[in-house]
Amino acid sequence: MLKLHILGIAGTFMGGVAALARELGHEVEGSDQAVYPPMSTQLERLGIVLQQGYRPEHISADCDEIVIGNALSRGNDAVEQVLDEGRKYNSGAQWLSERVLPGRDTLAVAGTHGKTTTTSILTWLLEAAGRQPGFLIGGVAEDFGASARIGQGREFVVEADEYDTAFFDKRSKFVHYRPLVAILNNLEYDHADIFPDVAAIERQFHHLVRTVPRRGRLIVNGEDAHLAKVLAMGCWTPVETFGLDSAAAQAPAREGAAYTWSARLLAADGSAFVVLHEGRQIGEARWPLLGRHNVMNALAALAAAHAVGVDVAAVLPALANFRSVKRRLEVIGQADGITVYDDFAHHPTAIATTLAGLRAKVGDARIVVAMEPRSNSMRLGAHADALAPSLDGADTVVFLHRPELSWDAGKVVAGLRGEGVTAADVEQLIGALRSRVRSGDHVVFMSNGGFDAAPRRFLAALRGEA
Repeated sequence: MLKLHILGIAGTFMGGVAALARELGHEVEGSDQAVYPPMSTQLERLGIVLQQGYRPEHISADCDEIVIGNALSRGNDAVEQVLDEGRKYNSGAQWLSERVLPGRDTLAVAGTHGKTTTTSILTWLLEAAGRQPGFLIGGVAEDFGASARIGQGREFVVEADEYDTAFFDKRSKFVHYRPLVAILNNLEYDHADIFPDVAAIERQFHHLVRTVPRRGRLIVNGEDAHLAKVLAMGCWTPVETFGLDSAAAQAPAREGAAYTWSARLLAADGSAFVVLHEGRQIGEARWPLLGRHNVMNALAALAAAHAVGVDVAAVLPALANFRSVKRRLEVIGQADGITVYDDFAHHPTAIATTLAGLRAKVGDARIVVAMEPRSNSMRLGAHADALAPSLDGADTVVFLHRPELSWDAGKVVAGLRGEGVTAADVEQLIGALRSRVRSGDHVVFMSNGGFDAAPRRFLAALRGEA
């Protein structure tokens, strides 16, 4: 048994690493500087000692290894102490590849959007097939009550992030996983803090493609032109494409090839659809998720499950009971006829598709969005021009414009189709929302950070508890 200290333990990925290490019998401690649910809740449930702040004294002297998250860089006091003392250190992705993945059939889920949801769907399908998979998901899966587990089966499903590995390893995390099956869900420009353009991200995705063996599978979004460029760089593995019937006229990932997996919507909100494999109907799916994007996520997961021998027709009914991941358009409560959602939003495309799915479900009811530009790309303004159009599905937007935001959110608000206002802090944001909402509204909080617990604070205020 080893004793580990995890720097950045409250991150969704590193919190999963902590859970796996604990399940393997290792003693785990950690530190972070921004701790919020659901990962903080998971760590507390595991009994892992968590220190606030990256202070050298928080790392026990008897730790055998320090696992360093990619949020930390040179100049951090704890990092500098680890280097000065010559302590053994590693990245989370490398630790996973060395301590968990050997001897397993790894299924990796990559893409700008939908990684967490697709990873969760794939894990659920394998579970329904009796495979007892291991997994590491970038969020807490409702169906498993955790973000990670070792599992008893041969398969291990991992959310495969293109963000860099650590300050000492600037490769994308996903190159460490050497998957048998890789899902390439979609590809857009993101992570403006580390990638200069979309071509740089395409190159990293091709590095992942290079690691998939010829006996494996690449499951590729056939509607995505950037992924077509990735495959054009070279491909040595059988490719299966997926897409919706409505997009079948568009050029697929490989010219002249029909989509291997396709779906036809039975409901405009994506809650029911037909699944087809090589043009042959497999069955119908009815489930609680919304939106075209989630149907695409389901297709990718079904294709990956099939690639490891799962009978897709047999597990398709299991989608009816799939409960997704916390903070993916998660209903956290209702009060005074107002429904409040918490959504992990980090990119204009994800914002637009989420709102489109909700609109298809709620019809003419008002949608009110509380928006925090929290990701590095958002804070840098890389998506500023696309934000207003992505919010077209909202009737009202309250935009959190913290003083440290380096660009003018007023321009985004001015470009909104509906009503828009800015708020300098969460207190102002909650006040602005309370003065605007009415019974029948759907209020969606969108942020990939803690948002200062704004969704639950707002719900408590509606209930008269604050």
